[in-house]
Amino acid sequence: MDPALKTTLVRLLRPLVGYLIRRGWDYVALRDLLKVVYVAEAERQLREVSVGEPTDSHISLLTGIHRKEVKRLREELEAGESAEDQFAGRHAGARVIATWLSSVEYLEQGSPRILPLRAPDGIASFETLVQAARADMRAKAVLDDLIRVGAVEKDSDDKVRLVRTAYVSPQPKEKMLFLAANVGDHLRSALHNLSSPDDPMLERALYHDTISQEQLDDARPEILKLAEDLLKNANQRLMGANTIGTETKPGPRKRMRLGVFYYEADSDDEN
Repeated sequence: MDPALKTTLVRLLRPLVGYLIRRGWDYVALRDLLKVVYVAEAERQLREVSVGEPTDSHISLLTGIHRKEVKRLREELEAGESAEDQFAGRHAGARVIATWLSSVEYLEQGSPRILPLRAPDGIASFETLVQAARADMRAKAVLDDLIRVGAVEKDSDDKVRLVRTAYVSPQPKEKMLFLAANVGDHLRSALHNLSSPDDPMLERALYHDTISQEQLDDARPEILKLAEDLLKNANQRLMGANTIGTETKPGPRKRMRLGVFYYEADSDDEN
């Protein structure tokens, strides 16, 4: 193995393996999961370069996994629930919040308006918000989900108030789904830059390692607000260009993810 790649993999895997150990996952559990990932990824790559159906033998050759085991794993993969199936409904809530924060008809002096659940034609309401977000779900279902994750509140007069500017579920399973999506795309961006240096994607980080606790405590709120403003402004740019919710327009479709993260630890912590 390339020494640089080996070093990189160790640094990438250490925080993950540390978390798995704390969750009670041993090496055998991770090994068995890696077999599934190897088979699925090998099949995907073979489909990209071949017009024929990938065979168990081809996948076995690429992965080093025995052909009979490949056959069993492919059958399990075919019967399993996809990540997109597990995300059903989460995207709807996130899109409604994004529209609420970005569309002028749902803002008052730059802040999200308190909306009636429903209103006469021509008046902004939570129902029209869901329609504007192209959520493809009933407004009641979206509202119930947003209340469940603590993103909105509904009062006795059926007025709906946005209380959190992001869709963040308190459920561990849903947090893991977002972790997989966000970190997965971050990693894809970085790996793209390794394999296509002439066509890089944005992948930047700010790093300091000698800041005092007092200085960081003072700067942290402003830094976090700058990050929130970046995402809000980027989303307003996309909404303003009418690029969200236009799935019916002809032509190829693209997806994108712009993310920010923040982490801090003691200077002598390994990274």
